[in-house]
Amino acid sequence: MEIAPDIQLPSLPEVTLRALEACHQEESYRTISEIVSADTALVSRILGLANSSIYGAATRIRSIDQALLRLGTHRFHTLVLTAALRQILFELGADQWQQLRDFWRHSLTTAMTAKALATLTRYPEPDQAFMLGMLHNVGELIALKTPAGETQQYYLDHQAEIAAKLVSDWGLGPMAADAMLYQQSLPADIRDAGHLVKLISLATRLAQADTAGIAAAGTIFGLNEELTREINRRIDHEVEGVAKSLGIPLSSDYDAGKSHEKLKQTVLRQAMAAQAMDLAPLHDSTQKCLAATVTSLTLITGLPSLYFGGYEKELTLYSASNGEPADLSVTASPAESLLTEAYTNARTLCLEDRKPSVLDRQLMNLLQAPSLVALPVSGQSGCAGVFVVGTDAEGAAQAEEIGSLFCAELSRALVDIENGTTNRSDAMADELAQQAIRRQVHEVSNPLTIIRQYIYQLRNRLDDTDMHQQLDVIREELDRAGDLLLQIGKSWQGMSNELAETCSLNEELKALRDLLEDGLFGDEGKTLSVQLCETSTAIAAPAAIIRQIVINLVRNASECLTDGGEVTIRSAAPIWQSGRKWVELEVSDTGGGLPEDVQTHLFSPVKSTKGRSHGGLGLSVVKQLVDDMEGIVNCRTGSAGTAFRVLFPMADNHEKAND
Repeated sequence: MEIAPDIQLPSLPEVTLRALEACHQEESYRTISEIVSADTALVSRILGLANSSIYGAATRIRSIDQALLRLGTHRFHTLVLTAALRQILFELGADQWQQLRDFWRHSLTTAMTAKALATLTRYPEPDQAFMLGMLHNVGELIALKTPAGETQQYYLDHQAEIAAKLVSDWGLGPMAADAMLYQQSLPADIRDAGHLVKLISLATRLAQADTAGIAAAGTIFGLNEELTREINRRIDHEVEGVAKSLGIPLSSDYDAGKSHEKLKQTVLRQAMAAQAMDLAPLHDSTQKCLAATVTSLTLITGLPSLYFGGYEKELTLYSASNGEPADLSVTASPAESLLTEAYTNARTLCLEDRKPSVLDRQLMNLLQAPSLVALPVSGQSGCAGVFVVGTDAEGAAQAEEIGSLFCAELSRALVDIENGTTNRSDAMADELAQQAIRRQVHEVSNPLTIIRQYIYQLRNRLDDTDMHQQLDVIREELDRAGDLLLQIGKSWQGMSNELAETCSLNEELKALRDLLEDGLFGDEGKTLSVQLCETSTAIAAPAAIIRQIVINLVRNASECLTDGGEVTIRSAAPIWQSGRKWVELEVSDTGGGLPEDVQTHLFSPVKSTKGRSHGGLGLSVVKQLVDDMEGIVNCRTGSAGTAFRVLFPMADNHEKAND
């Protein structure tokens, strides 16, 4: 039975909500990736799109991280939003929601177990093992959304084959397909099979938390019972933590009603917000702009729609989703029809059992529908117009709900613009600038993805352990570059003034705080503290230079915390030295200090203590940048840690010199 690679599958609404929230708030790409990676339906959708013909014959995407780099955060957000729109159409029964919750728990448990086993047995791609753990039972998810019958039973009976076929279609490679195909093979039969086959097979068994899985761990990898049970306990604890963070109950009955409703409203709000942004500039063309949104309302509700614009006491038909609008204008008084009453009272109305007026019958004829819903749009000065949606008795409630959200978003946009709280021309310019940045990020991201994939292939062909370590370092740095690159798309405060000669150190540290925490302090035991002074920290230097210095110093400090610890960033101003005022930046860590040979060549581009594959270029770059702005940088180090102190020229030095 043929299954499309871009198949739409149901997700728990809590997971989709969190993914939408992360995208909407432009959280780090690592955070977004972690959320999406923990959901089989979203993983399936994203892999299907990233490896589709849209991108031609480019290198196949084999992880969510790679998919995010290829798609870019903006398109990634659109994809999640589209998937969420499909989610609100999955009206599952109570038993099905319970099954979906249990499916999610088992998939995540399998994925985390596969990653833990991969790390323990030194498999080079633990993230790949995690993703395949999420996908191994995708056939069960397909069956869940399929009506009971022979087709559903087929999906349940052929889960391994279905997963193998989809994984192959998504371009994850023959070894990944084999891991899916042979996941239910007996432990004795796969002892000499490929590493990935053994990982997924054992992970699926351990996720069942039974004695058979414990025994299989000994057969497949020679793991003793105590260690295996500890892995199970740790994974169970981690899964419970993820579920708690998402608000998914695991120990009680699962009712998705409230979360599903919240997802519906969130999806529509975000979709309508995007639509509302297209209204500007309104002014005297308000009615034309509102009329243009009638197609969007029809796309969302799936129902034919009309838009009547109001002016004084008259309503005029401006647009229709099913063709050219008829020449129709009516007076709003007396308010006897559904349309005129909704306009006069600015209230959503359904025809339901009320006796239709002649105008109501005319509208039903235009819409070819047995019933109507009238949806007013209000501005600051009153009702601006009314959408009329054609429906039937059964669909009226849903049309009213979705349409009301649509009109509420349009009403908010109208009020904002009429109040002058939204500068549309500036917003348009900013959006165009952001789109240009996203395109550039996307163009640079593609070769990064290709390079990373070639490194992965090269690593698998080499048996040299030292070379493996060096290639791992390169891949880590590529990941870091990708993370920083994607952050360019964020609307950092002051980004439009990058070329200005002055900036605020405190503002730059605030903008960088989340990025540094997400990118450098995700490991257990590492923490970041930022302590900002309350006085002005204006620096006579471009913001881009300051960011580069901060990132280099904090990254070096973080990597020195091999056993955990804290990195502290402090600002202070003004600092008087040599008759001038300075702004001070201090980056300190609680590591073991720098060896003497490193101290001797501290700011030279030589090998550092991070390993043979790391060139000590970061500090030499910092020194050069500070020297170029005539600043000062020094270091103190010892067994209690290391601190770098940078003095930046204060922006008002020239003014004080003339006092």
